[in-house]
Amino acid sequence: MKRVMYPGSFDPATNGHLDVIRRASRIVDELVVAVARNNDKCPLFSVNERVALLNQICAQLPNVKVITFEGLLVDAVRELGITAIIRGLRAVSDFEYEFQMALMNRELNAACETLFLMPSPEYSFISSHLIREIASWRGDISAFVPPVVADAIYQKYEEKQK
Repeated sequence: MKRVMYPGSFDPATNGHLDVIRRASRIVDELVVAVARNNDKCPLFSVNERVALLNQICAQLPNVKVITFEGLLVDAVRELGITAIIRGLRAVSDFEYEFQMALMNRELNAACETLFLMPSPEYSFISSHLIREIASWRGDISAFVPPVVADAIYQKYEEKQK
């Protein structure tokens, strides 16, 4: 069985993330979407909220499992018997960082392969950071995230304003 991991912070999960998840799930036996716990960041959503949202938007994909991980990605890969890591590349600017990370991961775990997927063109400019910024000003994010995610984001910002 080919178990592949798609790691990220997913804060929030975007249509670009969902595009990569759908496409990757068609070519692997099991896709593990791994939400990173990173205490150094100040996320909009807690890890549990991000997992819940991903579970909702991936509910129609039977071979997708959503988990959390903490620490080194290569350790999680080893512990879970992962065959490869999927990373999305939106632009050339993403490539340098992702290439360096892939080489470091392989150095730390020689069995750790990284596969790069480009998003569909209509999602190539979307980033979680931009989504958060637009939503914080009550801009329309409906074209960039699944509806359940948009609702959760707006609710979060409403709570922060109270």
